[in-house]
Amino acid sequence: MPGVPVVPIDDPADERLTDYVSLTDVALRRRIEPERGLYMAESSTVLGRALEAGHRARSVLCSPRWLPDVEAMLADVPDGAEVPVYLAETDVLEAITGFHVHRGALAAMQRPELPTVEALVTGARAGAGARRVAVLEDIVDHTNVGAIVRSAAALGVDAVLVTPRCADPLYRRAVRVSMGTVFQVPWTRIDPWPGGVDLLHQLGFTVAALALDDDSVSLDELAAEPPERLALVLGAEGDGLKPATVAAADLVVRIPMAGGVDSLNVAAASAVAFWATR
Repeated sequence: MPGVPVVPIDDPADERLTDYVSLTDVALRRRIEPERGLYMAESSTVLGRALEAGHRARSVLCSPRWLPDVEAMLADVPDGAEVPVYLAETDVLEAITGFHVHRGALAAMQRPELPTVEALVTGARAGAGARRVAVLEDIVDHTNVGAIVRSAAALGVDAVLVTPRCADPLYRRAVRVSMGTVFQVPWTRIDPWPGGVDLLHQLGFTVAALALDDDSVSLDELAAEPPERLALVLGAEGDGLKPATVAAADLVVRIPMAGGVDSLNVAAASAVAFWATR
C-alpha cells in the first residue's frame, strides 16, 4: 500500500521494537503496558476488530505472509499510512517476543481512556442505557476474563465492569481468547469494590451475586422474573465472591447442578447465567 512504511527487521535487538520485547513476562507486562498506554493485539483478526472499534495502532510486527492483510486493514482506517509495519521472519519474531506469534501478526495498540461507570452504563446499547451488566470480581486468570467477555458479546450483555484486582481485559491472552470481542463489549473498572455496589444501586441495578449460599435462589427463579436492570457479579476461581460482596448484593443466585457437581468454572458459569437471563 503506497505510503505505508514497511521496515524489514533482522535484528531482534532493534531498538524500535521495545514495545514487543519479552511479552511472556506477565508481571512485567502488567506494569509496563498501562504505563506506556498500550496493549497488544495478536493475530490479524484481533487487529482488524480493534481497528474497526476505532482503536489506534502504534505499530505492527508481522511476518511477510501476513503483510497484505495488514496493509489492507491499515488502508481502511484514518492515519493508517502513518503506522510503521515491522517485517520479520518467524524465527526473528519469536526471538523478539519470546513466543510463537499467533497467525504471524502482532500490533502495539494505543490504550483508550476508560469511561466512568456512570458514562458506560448510561451510554450502552446505542444510548438506551444498559439493562444487563456483568461484574468480574478479582478474576485474575486472563483466559477466564477473555472467555467471559466473549460470552457477554455473544449473549447480549450490555457492559462489563471489572474490579481493581481483576485481570486486564486488554492483556494479550485475554484479548486473544475473547476473539477481539473485548473491543465490542463496553467495559471499564469499578472502584472501589465492593463499595461500588452502592453505585450500581444508585444507577437502578438489582445486584445478583452468583455464589453458593443457604439463602440463594435458583437461576431459574431469577430468569422467570428478571429485574428491569440486572448486575450479575462473578467471583474468582477457588475463593469465589468476597463475603462483603455477597452481603451487599440484593440476592444470591445459584446455578442448579446435577451429578454431585457443586460449581462450574467461572467462564462456564457466566455463559449459563448470561443465556438464562438474556
